[in-house]
Amino acid sequence: MKPLLTLLIGLACLMCAPARAADMKPQQLGPHSWYVMGAAGMASSANEGFMSNAGFVVTADGVIVFDALGTPALGEQLIAEIRKLTDRPIRRVIVSHYHADHYYGLQAFKAIGAEVWAHRAGRDALTSDAAQARLAQRRADLFPFVDANTRLMPADLWLEGDTDFRYGGLTIRLRHLGPSHAPDDLSMEVVEDKVIFAGDMLFRGRVPFVGDADTAHWLQALERLIEARAKVVVPGHGPASTDPQADLVLTRDYLRYLRDTMGRAVSELKSFDEAYAETDWRRWEALPAFREANRANAYNVFLQMEKGSLK
Repeated sequence: MKPLLTLLIGLACLMCAPARAADMKPQQLGPHSWYVMGAAGMASSANEGFMSNAGFVVTADGVIVFDALGTPALGEQLIAEIRKLTDRPIRRVIVSHYHADHYYGLQAFKAIGAEVWAHRAGRDALTSDAAQARLAQRRADLFPFVDANTRLMPADLWLEGDTDFRYGGLTIRLRHLGPSHAPDDLSMEVVEDKVIFAGDMLFRGRVPFVGDADTAHWLQALERLIEARAKVVVPGHGPASTDPQADLVLTRDYLRYLRDTMGRAVSELKSFDEAYAETDWRRWEALPAFREANRANAYNVFLQMEKGSLK
């Protein structure tokens, strides 16, 4: 009986053990700017929901954070990583957009008194049926990292549009780039470092997730980011880009290709299945996430182009 008892006690201890920490290591981008990079792929219990990026800026007066990651535990871990680098207070969190993998960590920052800024176009996302459905799905798929105590946190300040401010000797530029990937897309530029945190306006080195994005406006917004000529652009997913022009152009060209091919199919009254089968995907099919995202992306753009043709 003793071996069985030992086994049962061991299993109980495993079940009660705290969740292991995700592999999170801040990387410096400039004198004041840092980021952490999530794993590739979709959110899962295996990666603990850590599949998106977040950034932070250490100023003379405190720390400004860009995005809070996808679980409260990840938010707490990001705070701990920042604390290893500075004891200056974490004053503010800028939310790039209200998609789960970018803001579920907010409650950890609210618990330490940080102020949350976001664009007002994201306010309705918190109370939508889709937001509640996503929370239920994440509680099932990411337990115990997302659980019954995980709450959807609103901003303390809802921004109306582009916003510039000085903080701790640095100039910060927030640009409303939505509706693009999401209605409330915000980017953050640290002018002195020539670093832009782009959120999901850029998916580096992989096929982006289009969803119900406004791809026409997304293309216009990408041109704004290209024109900014930053030294470094941090995407919402993937490693930071030290060649922003090339990486932004890749995303732009992919979206253009979707619109051109699906738009032509709509004008020729083809079905989506016909359009997809006849389209040459060779330029994109070797990119990560092509298999998971491309067909859904093409279908969503097909529906957009079809809707546009009826106006």
